[in-house]
Amino acid sequence: MLEVQGLRKEYNAFTLDCTLEVKPGYVTGLIGQNGAGKSTTFKALLGLIHADGGQGEILGKDIKSITAKDKQKIGVVLSDSGFSEYLSVQDLVPILKELYEEFDKNDFLKQCERFGLPMKKKLKTFSTGMKVKLKLLVAMSHNASLLILDEPTAGLDVIARNEVLEMLREFMEQGQDRAILISSHIATDLESLCDDFYMIHDGKIVVHEETDVLLSDYAILKVTEEQFQTLEKQYLLRKKKEYYGYDCLTNQKQFFMDNYKDIVVEKSGIDEFLWMMIRGERI
Repeated sequence: MLEVQGLRKEYNAFTLDCTLEVKPGYVTGLIGQNGAGKSTTFKALLGLIHADGGQGEILGKDIKSITAKDKQKIGVVLSDSGFSEYLSVQDLVPILKELYEEFDKNDFLKQCERFGLPMKKKLKTFSTGMKVKLKLLVAMSHNASLLILDEPTAGLDVIARNEVLEMLREFMEQGQDRAILISSHIATDLESLCDDFYMIHDGKIVVHEETDVLLSDYAILKVTEEQFQTLEKQYLLRKKKEYYGYDCLTNQKQFFMDNYKDIVVEKSGIDEFLWMMIRGERI
């Protein structure tokens, strides 16, 4: 669905160098701190900023030759984009009908009603969650095959976030010819949604892993100074000094559970993994 090799964008104090792939039927997450390069990656992919290097394909076509018609099969939500706040949902309908050949007016209006979006009120009266849901419904209203979503859950309360995730799951349930690339710094949102993820740090992809593997095989070891000296370091990815000794990140949880009965082994979620990869030291 999407594949890029060595996508580059250079600024004075920042260089993006990104390689990633989104497979058909997959929800792929791009995680990292704010400023790590997530939004820059998406804008370079979509041609909204000029890329300084790299190559890739979207929906089987070279990124550099994507036409306006091709883009009709891509649904996009960017964190810093939106609609005029003086429009209403009702005002958007004829605009969307003109923009997209496969715009499904009836389903769009049905989904707006389902998620509590008023037809006639100006968008400036919408809450943050309502604006995000509207952007997502627009992205999914024209039979897109690929969704590219930049931080769609940022700033939302728990209920709104769950509604957004529900919308994305329903999108994927409609066929194996669909895929989503989604970024977030709220990593827990991605654990139940994504099939795999890439971690970006300082503009570079540093890890690619299947979500199930991370949740089953990775762990945080909490050890004293003395215990740390006995650990087999080749199975440790990062360490972080703590008052009691060290936290250590490993992708060999079962090995340590079987061979080190006296140490604390805690399950690692994406948040813990992200924290250790960024703040921890290499072994």
